[in-house]
Amino acid sequence: MRGRGWFAALLAACLAVALAFLTLPVVAIFLDTSPARLVESLGEEGARDALRLSLTCTSAALALILLVGTPAAYLLATRSFRGRAAVVTLVELPLVLPPAVAGIALLAAVGPSGILGGTIEAAGIELSFTTAGVVVALTFVASPFYVRQAMAAFAAVDPALLDASRTLGASEARTFARVVVPVALPGLAAGTALATGRALGEFGATLMFAGSFQGITQTVPLAIYDRFSTDFDAALALSAVLVAVSAAILLAVKLVQGERALGAWRG
Repeated sequence: MRGRGWFAALLAACLAVALAFLTLPVVAIFLDTSPARLVESLGEEGARDALRLSLTCTSAALALILLVGTPAAYLLATRSFRGRAAVVTLVELPLVLPPAVAGIALLAAVGPSGILGGTIEAAGIELSFTTAGVVVALTFVASPFYVRQAMAAFAAVDPALLDASRTLGASEARTFARVVVPVALPGLAAGTALATGRALGEFGATLMFAGSFQGITQTVPLAIYDRFSTDFDAALALSAVLVAVSAAILLAVKLVQGERALGAWRG
């Protein structure tokens, strides 16, 4: 009993330290800025432009990620083929790339002097230092978070459900849409939240590839950095907005997962 007592105390102490370390900086953002200052900062034209641009570009990036990443993750989760491990590694590689390296990589690939730069310009498309470039940067850095989580969600689907659907005459595409996606939805929602948070917080790749031009490429993280040295209160206010949005996303995912788990228990 005594041995278990000191170990339980050690676990509780470690949890307390971790909780304090992880929550204090977040709470400090709201304690260091008043609601009035927050509203005042958000009333600035540059802040509104940054918020609008972040939400618009993140939404566009998520649409691309979901549209392409969902079937790609399903293929990787349900198919075995030569070179699969290498493909998965390449998909996950942006997870560990430093943000500045990600920006340089995008410039080298689709920038004006990049490998595909000439082809893209010939098609009349401009990416570098444009709003479209922000979407490309966000998609590049955020998509692995979704794809990796979606792979795990699809791999966890009970094969018996797929067999039953096909026995009833459903095609693979119909089974995917009517059975696989609904069952894997909590995992897909978690992946979407991870990708959303990564896209909203992206800084380095966006700065390197798209620049920081107000109303065009300056997202909220770039606006925070721009205000950091001149108006710390404004930087705090924008930071508080990002924290609130991120918390709302996380709460929404928790609610979705909780409802799915409750539904499965009742079923």
